[in-house]
Amino acid sequence: MSLKLYFLRHGQTARSRDNVFCGAINPELTPDGLEMAKSFATAYSSTPWNAVYCSPMLRTMTTAQPLCDAVGINMELREGLKEISYGKWEGQTVETVSREYHDDYLRWSADPAWYPPTEGELAVSIAYRALQVIEEIKQSYPKGNVLIVSHKATIRIILCSLLGIDVGRFRYRLGCPVGSVSIVEFGSHGPLLHVLGDRTHLDERLRTLPGT
Repeated sequence: MSLKLYFLRHGQTARSRDNVFCGAINPELTPDGLEMAKSFATAYSSTPWNAVYCSPMLRTMTTAQPLCDAVGINMELREGLKEISYGKWEGQTVETVSREYHDDYLRWSADPAWYPPTEGELAVSIAYRALQVIEEIKQSYPKGNVLIVSHKATIRIILCSLLGIDVGRFRYRLGCPVGSVSIVEFGSHGPLLHVLGDRTHLDERLRTLPGT
């Protein structure tokens, strides 16, 4: 038996629904987002979990709570799993950011590993802090299943780092819709991606909602 990490992106928020930049701001789940969290818990409550690690943001903790309640596990909160800070772009649409911070937006779009959002966070910085949590998990649980509840950019950056994909390409190589789960197993040849962005635990209405 080996270690298997389940990366769950939080359920829908008003910010994800409206496709605006949301990293350091702290919205709650919409009713649909809470339904996504409950659907995940229903589908995965029979999985034998060793631990649940979670970003300390309202949207991630609320997403993790139904599963934690169902299986009787307390979530472990880690700052390293928080979303990218978008700095001056927080709460703004892509169109507004592209207009008001045009040069910064172009540089970030081309290579977010080394060009941050205006007064925001580099992808390589997120990789550094998030991989510390992954190493902690690997040391604590060399075998079994661990759930990690985090955010769109952070999950994709972790996956790129584990799979040998250029972190600067995280926005263009891996999908991570709201309420989706991706699964990585640590085998004898290193991390193996089994599942990416799966939402079969959600009903058709939840899977087809607008937003990112």
